[in-house]
Amino acid sequence: VGWFDWFDPFSRFCRPHTIIGSVLGVTSASLMAVQSPADISMTFFVGLLQALIPALCMNVYIVGLNQIHDIEIDKVNKPYLPLASGEYSSATGIALVTTFAAVSLAIGAYVGSRPLMWALTVSLVLGTAYSVDLPFLRWKRSAIAAASCILVVRAIVVQLGFYLHMQVSVFRRAAVMTRPLWFITGFMCFFSIVIALSKDIPDVEGDRVFGIRSLSVRMGKKRVFWLCVWLLQAAYTAALVVGLTSPTLWTKVAMGVGHIAFASILWMRSQNVDLKSTAAIAAWYMFIWKLFYAEYILIPFMR
Repeated sequence: VGWFDWFDPFSRFCRPHTIIGSVLGVTSASLMAVQSPADISMTFFVGLLQALIPALCMNVYIVGLNQIHDIEIDKVNKPYLPLASGEYSSATGIALVTTFAAVSLAIGAYVGSRPLMWALTVSLVLGTAYSVDLPFLRWKRSAIAAASCILVVRAIVVQLGFYLHMQVSVFRRAAVMTRPLWFITGFMCFFSIVIALSKDIPDVEGDRVFGIRSLSVRMGKKRVFWLCVWLLQAAYTAALVVGLTSPTLWTKVAMGVGHIAFASILWMRSQNVDLKSTAAIAAWYMFIWKLFYAEYILIPFMR
């Protein structure tokens, strides 16, 4: 019981769905640097851990910092989070995020990989600018700035930073930017925009009260909901076309079948969402994260 009493609020503080996304994202980007079966070696796994551990620590810093500055909003939107519920004090939250940020940067500096350190530093800066309530910061107040933060971290930093860490610092190869890498970065930009927009749909009530002018507050839940659906369908269509034009047969099969399946599932799932129910929209948002996870499984097949 004592162990669970400690782990349960800590798990909610870490926001597990973002942790899973980071694990899959870093792993998938690292696999993009693999050129032959011989690359799957102890060197690869050590390099992966060098990236994965500080990336997860930085993930906890970012989501924890957001909770520290959103306590009153989360009492309306997410009362189950430990700071909003009172299970954690503000001092505990500050101690946790400070520790995780310091550990992340310390590991990055010890590893000595420039791409890794670049990825961690950019994530730290943007995560701080997104949440901290200081002049010229608190970028989450702006729909465009908020979406840009999430897009840069999830789509650009994760794809390029951790790929280059593996390619340059681990495998000691030239920094070659391949066609699949450019496409995947662009595709994840679309997906990150959808995540940035859809995360605010179930939070409209609290955001409106506390002056967060998200796109959902401005345009309404229904319009933003269907905007997200059509953005993803456009991204899946582009991925299907690019996959089918690949010279590699298994890329054609994986990207073709996978994205037809994802697009179909998204469409059927979205038809049955009750947009008047916050719980239903929140469940749909978590479903979008599952599609995000699934995409990272397909990415290594893109050649």
